[in-house]
Amino acid sequence: MKLHAALRIPKVLQPWKKQAHLRRSFALLDSFKYEQPDPDRFYGLLARDTVRLIEAIWKGSGKESLTGTRILDVGGGPGYFGVAFDKAGTDYITCEPDVGEMAAAGITLQSSVRGSGLDLPFRDSAFDITYSSNVAEHVPEPWRMADEMLRVTKPGGVMIYSYTCWLGPFGGHETGLWEHYVGGEFAARRYKKKHGKEPKNRWGESLFNVGCADGLRYAERISGEAEPRAELLAAFPRYHPWWAWWMVHIPGFREFAVSNLVLVFRKK
Repeated sequence: MKLHAALRIPKVLQPWKKQAHLRRSFALLDSFKYEQPDPDRFYGLLARDTVRLIEAIWKGSGKESLTGTRILDVGGGPGYFGVAFDKAGTDYITCEPDVGEMAAAGITLQSSVRGSGLDLPFRDSAFDITYSSNVAEHVPEPWRMADEMLRVTKPGGVMIYSYTCWLGPFGGHETGLWEHYVGGEFAARRYKKKHGKEPKNRWGESLFNVGCADGLRYAERISGEAEPRAELLAAFPRYHPWWAWWMVHIPGFREFAVSNLVLVFRKK
């Protein structure tokens, strides 16, 4: 790919560019160490950042504010995101298969629905925006989940699919920054030996190898069908400052440099 094409900022990301600065990246990176010891701090910051991201993308797609927008969050977890989206005035619904995860923070949401992302319990074209963050790497069929999210998105609506890339520095999640490069099973065994307990995310059961190129191939497939189901509006690394978004366009290198890939689609 030519350099000028890799450096071009998609129109849909123009409103987000001014917020995607290095200070934000460092703040999010620093917060990761609190995921398990202080989840309120970690997930609270991540939820607020997510609302700002989705609002910017929504405006970049030609829409107005998020107020009154019907949003589905697949794998929304214990409620932090629901609180943040409620403050933004959205009609927010989260779908989560794990009852324990839904109740982990003691946050009660009337909009929580128990269900699997692989078989969403909603009718076709029910939502203006469908969104999922850091869930695809935890399901055995991530692109089936993407298909389901696209199914329940309204024509002209937006699907935002964000996931942790396996070969990125955080691909092993809590099992370490390098151990997963040796292998997922090795990383899990080392974690148990070091901490005396099984990791939250067990390789091959609740953590899978999903690469950056996998998502881009999925985008190419659904947009290149005889009757395209969606248009890819943008692909970028979620936690990087805007001037580092070009990394997504470099095969091989992107697998290690892009810690979290965001795919933005407009449904046909």
